[in-house]
Amino acid sequence: MALETRPLGRTGIPVTTLGFGSAPLGDLYHRLDDETARGAVAAAVEAGVTLYDTSPFYGHGLAEHRIGTVLRGVPRKSFVLSTKVGRWMDPLHQPADGNTQPPNFAGGQPHPARLDYSYDGAMRSLEQSLIRLGVDRIEIVLIHDVDVYSHGAAAVEGHFKAAMEGAYKALEQLRSEKVIDAIGVGLNEADMCERFALAGDFDAMLLAGRYSLLEQPALDSFLPLAQEKGIGMMLGGVFNSGILATGPVPGAKYNYRDAPPEILERVAAIQKVCEAHGVTLADAALKFPLGHPAVASLVMGSVSAEETKRNRAAFDRPVPASLWSDLKMAGLLRADAPTPA
Repeated sequence: MALETRPLGRTGIPVTTLGFGSAPLGDLYHRLDDETARGAVAAAVEAGVTLYDTSPFYGHGLAEHRIGTVLRGVPRKSFVLSTKVGRWMDPLHQPADGNTQPPNFAGGQPHPARLDYSYDGAMRSLEQSLIRLGVDRIEIVLIHDVDVYSHGAAAVEGHFKAAMEGAYKALEQLRSEKVIDAIGVGLNEADMCERFALAGDFDAMLLAGRYSLLEQPALDSFLPLAQEKGIGMMLGGVFNSGILATGPVPGAKYNYRDAPPEILERVAAIQKVCEAHGVTLADAALKFPLGHPAVASLVMGSVSAEETKRNRAAFDRPVPASLWSDLKMAGLLRADAPTPA
């Protein structure tokens, strides 16, 4: 069965409901050898995935290099690229302690990142991405990580102001010149997505972890606003960093940290309902977010061809409507959450 294709909001850019997320290709948590990393991308191409999301931050350019290596052998019109701005690499100035690795990344390129939401910083970041990816254009460009999770409450206001006065104006200009097709943000927090949506004219956004089977804070006001404005939504972190894939096992990750007891308990309850319907927790977690009309694609990370194939196979397995109603009856899913037909 072919993957479903949806338009990315008002842009009309067609993207598959399964997208490829490249954070793991930057050696997130563990080092990957190049052959394995490239195999994960090649398997996505073979599976019919058309949306590929990346960022200079992922391994300080390593993920972009690896994706570009594979996609350079694929007809350019057959896929859509999304990358991010907000950091550029500075290989000529090494830090005094010699540590060039981004947080949570076990490896990556030996190029320290410069956080920069200015106009010139965005232009420099995008230029570097084009070179690493080996392409002459990128369809979707997102302002990356302007949120409390990434910078702390004390710093986020300054970064928001800098991004709107700098990076946003750069991307707006490139869009008007038709150098890029869509602009947006890639964030970890729904309320910051909403602030950007109200402050500027954005086409697409990538939200990580805040609209999942486990939690739906984006449903309060942001997703209705995105739908109203025609902002095409890409969702990352639909497993909440792992726990909705692994289940409530010891050491399960939730938002990049060990899951606390209350999260383990809630996930165990959700899993029990899923099993009663003969559905795995992971399959339910993949299908649920696609019930919202603003959501165009789930951007799924992968570390191997086998994992890519498993993600793809899950999209063909049916989930009964009664599962969603039972989760709502049990208070494990918001009553107002739209669910897949």
